[in-house]
Amino acid sequence: MALPALFSTFIVTAPPRTSLSLARNPSNTCALKPVQCIMTNPKTNDPDQGTPSRRNANYAPSFWDYSFVKSLSSDYAEEKYVKQVDELKDDVKSLIHAETEVLDKLELLDSVQRLGLKYQFQKDIMQAVDVIHNNNNNSADAWLSDDLYLTALKFRILREHGHTVSQDVFQRFIDDTAGKFKANLCGDVKGLLSLYEASFFGFKGEDIIDEAKAFSRTHLKNALKGEISPDMARKVNHALDMPVHWKLPRVEARWYISNYEQDDNMNQNLLKLAKLDYNIIQSVYQKEVSKLASWWMDMGLDKMAFARDRLVEHYFWCNGMVPDPEYSAYRDMGTKLICLITTIDDVYDIYGSLEELELFTDYVERWDIAEIDKLPMNIKTVLLAMFNTTNEIGYWTMRERNFNIIPYLRKQWVYLCKAILKEAKWYHSGYKPTTEEYFENAPVSIGAPLALFCAYFLTAEQITVEALDYIDKLPSIMWCPSLIVRLTNDLGTSSDEMERGDNLKGVQCYMNDTGATEEVARKYVDQLVHETWKTLNKDLLGSYPFSEPFISANANLARTTQTFYQYGDGHGIPQHWTKDHLKSLLVEPFTLSQ
Repeated sequence: MALPALFSTFIVTAPPRTSLSLARNPSNTCALKPVQCIMTNPKTNDPDQGTPSRRNANYAPSFWDYSFVKSLSSDYAEEKYVKQVDELKDDVKSLIHAETEVLDKLELLDSVQRLGLKYQFQKDIMQAVDVIHNNNNNSADAWLSDDLYLTALKFRILREHGHTVSQDVFQRFIDDTAGKFKANLCGDVKGLLSLYEASFFGFKGEDIIDEAKAFSRTHLKNALKGEISPDMARKVNHALDMPVHWKLPRVEARWYISNYEQDDNMNQNLLKLAKLDYNIIQSVYQKEVSKLASWWMDMGLDKMAFARDRLVEHYFWCNGMVPDPEYSAYRDMGTKLICLITTIDDVYDIYGSLEELELFTDYVERWDIAEIDKLPMNIKTVLLAMFNTTNEIGYWTMRERNFNIIPYLRKQWVYLCKAILKEAKWYHSGYKPTTEEYFENAPVSIGAPLALFCAYFLTAEQITVEALDYIDKLPSIMWCPSLIVRLTNDLGTSSDEMERGDNLKGVQCYMNDTGATEEVARKYVDQLVHETWKTLNKDLLGSYPFSEPFISANANLARTTQTFYQYGDGHGIPQHWTKDHLKSLLVEPFTLSQ
């Protein structure tokens, strides 16, 4: 990752991968129990505790009682509710295809998506958006409206759905003399809010969009100090907390459904469908996480005293990346892999000696466990869990997709282990990496590329060598969300990790390189998040040898990590917002009116 002039410009480029030969080695009861998910049972003793110089991060135990997780169930899985959904869908489809004013159509499409129903009406929404786009192209006056709200909403919806829209559509709102947005827009809170949300779909080099973001943010904050309606204040605070483009679809659906009831344009059938659909999908998720809880306990990895026990949080990662109900296989096997990624990360970062970590990496690279007894019990258990789970996933892929994925998956494990080993060597030698060195390695060491790789082959209807070779090069569409995972993780966790003596993170590397204060360094890393999103926005419009849901999974990975680390470390030390999101997702259904 070449980063010339790193501290004054933002360049996001994936480093080349090291070539590795594939041939080297062939009833709604859940609503009644939300308080039961507190865990009080301590972990068992560490069998390797007597080994000299073992470190322990003293991670908090799991928030979840796995007996409770295994018991999750809901009567919304019953067929009668599915039939109700089918009936309501016909009504919503008619609304989507009805001839209405463009503003009414855009607001409807926006609501359908934010209510969590996009997957139900994917083709209908695309057809409606295409009609709006084609009408714009056929009309010279399509973008001449003086309505900032309408212009920004249309810009956002069209870009979100892959249409190229020039930033110049906002030129009419710019004061030609000052080169800034016109002062009379400051009082248009609804328009400012729409402009703010649209600004997060910007590309690199779009100065008008950058100005739109700064202008709208400043005046929305000012508006909160003045006299605006409680409803508008709630919407502004929600957007300033995190823009809709960065929010997880299921998290946004929970909030939007609750607030849609108070909307002046609320459609009763659409609201009923959204609540019913949310509850039905929740019942699907409950079955998935219940099954995973049994797997996790059977594996015994929840008893590793040095490692993070975060099964349900890891399920949230996979759910965030690919939430549509038909991709249950990915959420099942992807969660298992992310559990292993985190446990292996704790082996390298905290628990293992450098000699043990080099052995571990060597066994993974050779894909050979013949000499595994050289490792202590805990590390040996983790390595065997990795091998067994990889083989289990390989068997599923061979059976369901007629493709042997194990050689490719093995390569991804090697990439990960080598990247974490590099950081372990830095730690054990006392070496302080430069910012450039750190960001060449850290997006891989955090496990994001491996998680994305799994999102491809576990969701693709047909796995192709062309796509696998393309993914192996870690293209920008994958590198950007991987970098965002690392950047947001560093912002949320670096202070705690430095206190316990871990490797330097991005914030500290920047401080060492430049002499900047921590506040300045954190602002730099935060700005890099914004710049990386601009690159990713452009990437999402590209042409690739793969399709949905993998393309969206890349952006959703970035959204998931920003949800976890928005206010701090919501993963290693699950905080109230993580718990609230998971309760909403898995435990607490909407109440339906009779």
